[in-house]
Amino acid sequence: MKQIPPYTILFSDDSLVAVNKKSGLLVAADRYDPQAQRLDIELEKEFGSLYALHRIDKDTSGVVIYARNQEAHRFVSLQFQERQVEKVYHALIHGQPAWKTYREEVKLLPDGDSQHRTVPNKRMGKYSVTDFTVLARCSPYTWIEARPLTGRTHQIRAHLWANKLSIVCDPLYGGNTKPLRLSEIKRSWRGDPFEEKPLLSRLALHAYAITITHPVSQERITFTAPYPKDLESVRKQFSKIYGTDPLAPQESPAL
Repeated sequence: MKQIPPYTILFSDDSLVAVNKKSGLLVAADRYDPQAQRLDIELEKEFGSLYALHRIDKDTSGVVIYARNQEAHRFVSLQFQERQVEKVYHALIHGQPAWKTYREEVKLLPDGDSQHRTVPNKRMGKYSVTDFTVLARCSPYTWIEARPLTGRTHQIRAHLWANKLSIVCDPLYGGNTKPLRLSEIKRSWRGDPFEEKPLLSRLALHAYAITITHPVSQERITFTAPYPKDLESVRKQFSKIYGTDPLAPQESPAL
């Protein structure tokens, strides 16, 4: 049986490769599990040598881009260094934030506690900024957009944690490994509780889009990663039950 790759190709040319990776796949070597499956190694089977431009967490799904030559790598890497890259994440969180939009600027220190979490630290932490926007409210949950303007380890999760918020199925920052089940949110559910499969059992964080300047055309280009099957299932069910959708057009702020 042919094995289905743990990613889908969003874009490729002579300069770049953009993919939508599944949750649970490393994007680079991991000191704790050097034998784990890695996105870069899988992609090199198809595209040859690639040059890493950025990372997303193993448990985060979504868009990752690589350069295919040194010239493209230098050009795009400089955009990351100068914070010219626009990154958009979508997440499903527990609770209802009081805000519609919010900017968090707490300084963060990676590997700052016994659980190896990134923690707020005014003295030793590095400057970190994330812009948050509520996309859809779903009673006990909320879909949010996060735009990190800096690139610290676990930045989105740590900035939410600093505000006493956590992403669904985040054991590290939310202390919650409980999967999301339809029976818990749909009053009319009549299935077999012993046969029910979770709607979602992994970190509900998705790297939705990334925008860069193309190294050859010099045009701004956005790579958008559709929700994976599990997150899309949650979106559709929540849309039916709560009547809100994180992918619906958002209202422009009043001038």
